[in-house]
Amino acid sequence: MPRKSPRSRRKPAPEPRLPGKSRPRAAPGRTRSSQRGAKARAARPRGAKARGTKTGAARAASAPRHAMQGARVRSGTSGRRTTLRSRPAGRARARFRPPEPARVRAILEILKTTYPDSRTALDFASPLQLLIATILSAQCTDARVNQVTPVLFARYPDAASLAAADRGELERIIQSTGFFRNKAKAILRCTADIMALHGGEVPRTLEALTALHGVGRKTANVVLGNAFGIPGVVVDTHVGRLAQRLGLTRERDPVRIEFALMEILPRETWTMFSHWLILHGRRVCVARKPRCSICPLAVHCPRIGVAASA
Repeated sequence: MPRKSPRSRRKPAPEPRLPGKSRPRAAPGRTRSSQRGAKARAARPRGAKARGTKTGAARAASAPRHAMQGARVRSGTSGRRTTLRSRPAGRARARFRPPEPARVRAILEILKTTYPDSRTALDFASPLQLLIATILSAQCTDARVNQVTPVLFARYPDAASLAAADRGELERIIQSTGFFRNKAKAILRCTADIMALHGGEVPRTLEALTALHGVGRKTANVVLGNAFGIPGVVVDTHVGRLAQRLGLTRERDPVRIEFALMEILPRETWTMFSHWLILHGRRVCVARKPRCSICPLAVHCPRIGVAASA
């Protein structure tokens, strides 16, 4: 008997099932599964319930006690009692109390005595140089910025030369500071704004400084406080961390921290307070394991958020 080829042994494909008498088309907006459920409910005797279903009272009785804390029961239009579950009663967040003025004065006196010669770690000879150095210091150490700025300002001494600088050459000079492409773009556009809006001079107000490209409140306060002598609170990572640990504020946003510190600190100490906290955060109150055993502020510090210390 001759052997059939594989193609001849292949089963014919079944014909597609089309809606007809044996398979009625679903009603618009309803699936066949919902139609089957409607038929089952219609065939069920009145008053009977499906297997595995519970009424609202049964569900409330079988629910754990802790899950029913704060639950409310209401009666529906059909006469059934429906249980509305609410979230378990949680612990209310305590309202923040501003620090006592006496404790704030004590902290300021200790910091002033401990760091009498504090100043910005960035080297500069003009407000423009401080502005550019502060832009370069983002995600970079001050020591590295101080190595780059002499070469940068020798090549581009003023805002006009920086605004007209070749972007590729500028990126090569500042490459070691990290994120050099974004920083070069910010420097070029910032100096272009200074030339177009302020005649090549760095403005002296917070509003005008923050209107420049790449300049935020932190950079503006650095320039105002250190180049022009106008007080301003600079909130960097150290200032934000120490302000929370000392219980001076509960805010986490830098702008909110700035405004909170401005309310409790004397205006004449705004600039120096930032320098003091930055130095204290680098030397003593470090991020991971602060050296609380040698901290001069230990008596006035509630150590908020400190899990382990040295």
